[in-house]
Amino acid sequence: MDEQRPSGKPFDISKEEVRRAWLKVRANKGAPGVDEVTLAAFELDLKGNLYKVWNRMSSGSYFPPPVKAVEIPKAFGPGTRMLGVPAIADRVAQTVAAARIEAVVEPVFHDDSYGYRPGRSVPGAVAACQERCWKYDWVVDLDVQEFFGSVPWDLVLKAVEAHVTEPWVILYVRRWLAAPVQMPDGTLAERDRGTPQGSSVSPVLANLFLHYAFDTWMAREFPDCPFERYADDAVVHCGSEARARQVLAALEQRMEQVGLRLHPDKTKIVYCKDGNRRRPHDGPVSFDFPGFTFRARSMSGKHGRFTGYGPAISGSAMAKLSQEVRDWKLHRHVNLTEAEIAQWINPIVRGWMNSYGKFRRSALYPLLARINYYLIKWMRRKYKRFRALKAAMKAWSQAVASRPGYFAHWRWVTSPWQ
Repeated sequence: MDEQRPSGKPFDISKEEVRRAWLKVRANKGAPGVDEVTLAAFELDLKGNLYKVWNRMSSGSYFPPPVKAVEIPKAFGPGTRMLGVPAIADRVAQTVAAARIEAVVEPVFHDDSYGYRPGRSVPGAVAACQERCWKYDWVVDLDVQEFFGSVPWDLVLKAVEAHVTEPWVILYVRRWLAAPVQMPDGTLAERDRGTPQGSSVSPVLANLFLHYAFDTWMAREFPDCPFERYADDAVVHCGSEARARQVLAALEQRMEQVGLRLHPDKTKIVYCKDGNRRRPHDGPVSFDFPGFTFRARSMSGKHGRFTGYGPAISGSAMAKLSQEVRDWKLHRHVNLTEAEIAQWINPIVRGWMNSYGKFRRSALYPLLARINYYLIKWMRRKYKRFRALKAAMKAWSQAVASRPGYFAHWRWVTSPWQ
């Protein structure tokens, strides 16, 4: 994939761009697409496979295969969602285009857009939301119904064309939008709107669409109502209930104008009720954003304890993490050494701590204690001398005292009981 003299292709796409895209795809891992080619299989003939992607993209002859539909649990909240899994080669091609789009649109994106952007994160969105909840009494909690399945193609392409000058990017975005979805039963479903959630190019397309459909519109129409948006999940802060109702009514009309619809049951106006804000209100006083529940909580300050308004890991996010811990079945992996288990779970648990533990980390303690419970069960199964609970607990106490950082979560929780 070395760069050489000009290729003579109609589209100027470098082989180095394709190589960098592959490195991102490999780092993100993921399952195979409709062709069932895994990352490992793709890498067996890496040079040849990357050349095919480059050759077809730069010549204008690249046509994406169908996207594989896979049902997975929602990242934040209960229920499932349909994820679109492109083939490995298609992921590489999409990543090439996504990088070109990001390079020109990142500088113009709104500061309060946090989802799927370099240098932005869930904790950043939650921190901004927490600070504004202290300043504003009311929140409009928005839920766009079936955003990734409903977004209109013509408006997506119009937004891309407003920023991107390369004709090949627009050509391939159009083809990716129109690629059919292979359903779990093998049938192909044609689409006339939406962008599959899970494809490499969808995040930047979604952010670009919502930049015009929501971000710039809000900044223009309601400059007194700041917001945070994480992908299609957003909250708007208002100084009064009347203003919140005005904003919500306007947003309902705005979403209809851009081909979307607010979920009638999940979109709501929330009163940020706490120790100081105690006016009578028979509506919602809490909301989720994203993976955290905001509500009145006991807090510590300069003058002691008080009831404030803030976030902690949501019940649905905790349930998802708890299920993942159960699915590990740590106590059954007696074939692994202690070091191998630490190498396996530490990066995962450290990620949970870095994300969910930034706000009211004590809410995460029961989950971390449960991991300890399974580790003790593993120890008692693996070593005969620790079968008795008393002997196991003695060895456990010695281990956590002598190696406090061996397992990532031991920095916070060393007991198996909560």
